This record gives sequence, structure tokens and C-alpha cells, in this order.
Amino acid sequence: MELHFGMPTTRPRHFVTETDDLARALDDAARRWPDLSRAQLLVRLAMEGDRAAHAEQEERRRRRIAAVRRHSGALEGVYGPDALRDLRDDWPS
Repeated sequence: MELHFGMPTTRPRHFVTETDDLARALDDAARRWPDLSRAQLLVRLAMEGDRAAHAEQEERRRRRIAAVRRHSGALEGVYGPDALRDLRDDWPS
């Protein structure tokens, strides 16, 4: 991950108030990355959070696919070849 700070930009800038919770998160991050400023830490935490969210989304997708594969064919043979036609015949026109 590349962090660019102090560079002129036309990109939007964001101002964030450092609440007690955010201060604790930044203090924790400062122990992990002691050479970064608090502004850099905020960016690092945002990027790490984005990566974690993508990883969680991918894990959920992987679990859904595994569940579909696990249950695939579970009802095979339960319905005969004419089951749909028979069901439709039971409904009034």
C-alpha cells in the first residue's frame, strides 16, 4: 500500500474529529506503525478496514458456495419425471 501525504491534490479532503474511540484506535495503530503520523495512521486503518471487509465478503461467498455444493442433489429422486405436470394438473385453470 502506498501512502501519499502532503502532495497537492484536486481530490476531496476529509476532516474527522478524534473521538475517544478513534483516539484509542489510533493509539493502537501507532504501536503497530510507530513511524506514521496520526493522519497517516487514519488512512492506514481505513485501508486495512477495507481489506478486511473484502476478505470477509469473499469468505461469506466461499461458505455459500460450499453450502450449495454440500446440499446439491439432496432431493434427487424425490420427484418423479411427471411431478411438475401432475402438480399443474391439480391446479384449477
